[in-house]
Parts: sequence; structure tokens; C-alpha cells
Amino acid sequence: MSPPLGRVAGLTTWAVKSMGGGRAHAAVAADVTGLAGDRRHGLVDGRPGREGQVVSARSVPGVLRWEAQPGADEPRVTGPDGRSWTWSDPALPAALAEDLGVPVGLSHDPAGHQDLPRSVLVTTAASHRAVEEQTGGRLEPARWRTNLHLDLDAPAYAEDGWEGRRLLVGDVVLRLLHPCQRCTIPTYAPGGLRRDPALLRFFAAERRGPFGINARVEVPGVLEAGAPVVLD
Repeated sequence: MSPPLGRVAGLTTWAVKSMGGGRAHAAVAADVTGLAGDRRHGLVDGRPGREGQVVSARSVPGVLRWEAQPGADEPRVTGPDGRSWTWSDPALPAALAEDLGVPVGLSHDPAGHQDLPRSVLVTTAASHRAVEEQTGGRLEPARWRTNLHLDLDAPAYAEDGWEGRRLLVGDVVLRLLHPCQRCTIPTYAPGGLRRDPALLRFFAAERRGPFGINARVEVPGVLEAGAPVVLD
């Protein structure tokens, strides 16, 4: 086996798809559906022609102003005005629709609502720093909506060439799929709708879109912050 390339710098899950409020973990279970609790809840579009589609911030950017935190049994969702509801509160869909201007329902799927089903998003500290340097400002890591953030002895964007390889993190094994093609969502500052068009221009001109890499869990287990990472 190859020697460790680095360590896990961060583990984050997002209780509701496209909402803010990512939760950092010291340890989190990983299985074939992804990380435990990650994007298990989502909003369902009620507009004509879109009925039943899971809402993304790409189509309804206002959802980025909402935050969700996991609870013992269900998330608690907080709106931009500071009011909050449990996921099962019958008043929540109306409050969301009033703020978003879109009729929505609520969905809970144990398999998750990731854009790429059953996936884990992996990013690296070197690539994050490179984007900061190349765009001339500090960027909040939450922009990437990362699950597994790695601090590695590897150059920026090394992950672009990892497709098909395996990432060994403690007892967990992830199969690396393909670089994550980014949309406009990272151009929004977390918690609001303030955009950084320079970041979008950077990705279009310099990176041709991708940042980070998608993965799926092949061998389940518990991921731990600080755990050594081996690239196989």
C-alpha cells in the first residue's frame, strides 16, 4: 500500500439540499448512500411542468438564504428572517413558498438528494488556496458544499487526474469518479445572494468548470477528521 498522502481536514454534511448550515463532524458514518445525514431532505417543486422535481439553488437561488441543522429525528429549518420550523411542521411549506415565490413540498429520502446519486464530494486544501490566490480574495469553504476536505502533500488540482482510483481513509474506501463540474452556485456567498462574478469568470476561463471530485463509498465505515488518507 502507498504511504499516506495527507489527512482529513474536514467532514461536512448538509441536512437539506441547497440550504446552508452545513454541519462539521469529528466523525461520521459512510455507506453506499454517502455520508450519514447528508442531503437526506429536500424541497419538491410545485410549479406546472416541474412537479415532483427536487428543488436546487440553480433553479431557485433563494433557497441559499435558508439554513438547516440536523436534529435528533428531523432537521430544524431557519428562514432569512430568523423564524424556524421543524421539518414536520405543517406551516413550513407555506413559509418557504412565501419567501421563495415558488410552491414547494417536502421530501425525505434515505438514499439522499445529491445531484449525483449516492455520492460524496471531495475537495483539497491546495486547490482551495489556489482559487483564492488566483481570484485575489478569501473564499468561504462552504461555497463548495464539500463533504470530505483533504489536506494533502499534492499540488493544486491534482484531483483532476484521480478518476478511477481509490481513496483509502481509515477503514473506508471510496472510488473516485470524475471531477465535479461546477455551476453558478459557488459564486454566491454562503447565507445570501451576494454573487462573486469574478469567481464564475475564473472557472469559465481558467478551469473550464470543474472543482473537486465526486466519489462513491465502496467499503463502508466511519470517517474521522485527522485520519490519514492514502491514494491507491
